[in-house]
Amino acid sequence: MQQCHTGLCLSVYILTFVLGFPTNILAFYTFCKKVRQKATPIDILLLNLTISDLLFLLFLPFKMQEVMNDMIWNMPYPLCPLSGFIFYLCIYTSTFFLTAISVERYLGVAFPIQHSLKRRPVYALAASIFFWIFSFIHLSIVFIIPFIGSAPMPTDSPNNSDLHNTTSNAKDNFEQTEREVCYENFTEAQLEVLLPVRLELCIVLFCIPFFISTFCYINFIRILSSLQHINRRKRLRAIGMALGTLVVFALCFGPYNVSHIIGFIQWKSPAWRDKALLCSTFNACLDPFIFYFSSSAMRGSVSSVLQGVKNRLPGCISCRVPRVLKISTTNSSSDKDKERKQESTSAI
Repeated sequence: MQQCHTGLCLSVYILTFVLGFPTNILAFYTFCKKVRQKATPIDILLLNLTISDLLFLLFLPFKMQEVMNDMIWNMPYPLCPLSGFIFYLCIYTSTFFLTAISVERYLGVAFPIQHSLKRRPVYALAASIFFWIFSFIHLSIVFIIPFIGSAPMPTDSPNNSDLHNTTSNAKDNFEQTEREVCYENFTEAQLEVLLPVRLELCIVLFCIPFFISTFCYINFIRILSSLQHINRRKRLRAIGMALGTLVVFALCFGPYNVSHIIGFIQWKSPAWRDKALLCSTFNACLDPFIFYFSSSAMRGSVSSVLQGVKNRLPGCISCRVPRVLKISTTNSSSDKDKERKQESTSAI
């Protein structure tokens, strides 16, 4: 069984939840408001990416509880495949939406006129629905794996009763052990199905989207660098967004998907697979930075929140500062009077 270091995993999960949940709530409010007013394809894609992150964060406490119990699953067992399914579903839907955003950005600078004429929010909506359904179908393997190799043996022949009882007892013991951990301790029959599926997930749901994103953002940066009439600050911000998205894509999703390839070659789950999954967890709190650089509406919301905090803090401080200044001024003036009296006395 893979062991995730309690301190490390719990720290990453808590940090991701504390940073990611409020920022994604702000992003969700911002994009919902923006879509209601005037929907654009990029806003619809960013909204779906936010929903994916929020869904991931809502089920993250189950992972925290599992880590706190030394990877022993003591919650209702149906929550195990459900939480695992949501966990992996949100990881791979994020890769799709990040890729779609990169394509949208690239087409906007490479073919500005043609793209603006054919740009329709309904296309982004249809793509989003397809991404959710496609990922749902692929990740349904999480629900299927526990049932592989669990068919009972036939009991027609009385001579097989002892063998059947022994097998049943062994099967019951295995199922009991399987229910003590979540999505671990796979049998050979389960690995024969799971490992090739993981490799397919790596190729279809990570490698292809990553190559598309890399192509789009490299050309996006190349084209923007040649457009000198665009404001330098805006150009640098867009280039930074593109580079940041590629780095997040590679660092957050790369290690976990590499574990699929290593697992297929070694024909077992790598011992470091859980630690690689921690990198994917960080994506939920890094996406809001992508939102900030990708959407002017998000930047406006962040500015409004910061301005509100800034206006409230000085209000609390300003009511105290004048009093302190007044007291210190009074004290200093009284001290000066005393010094003058002492000087005059000594002079006499």
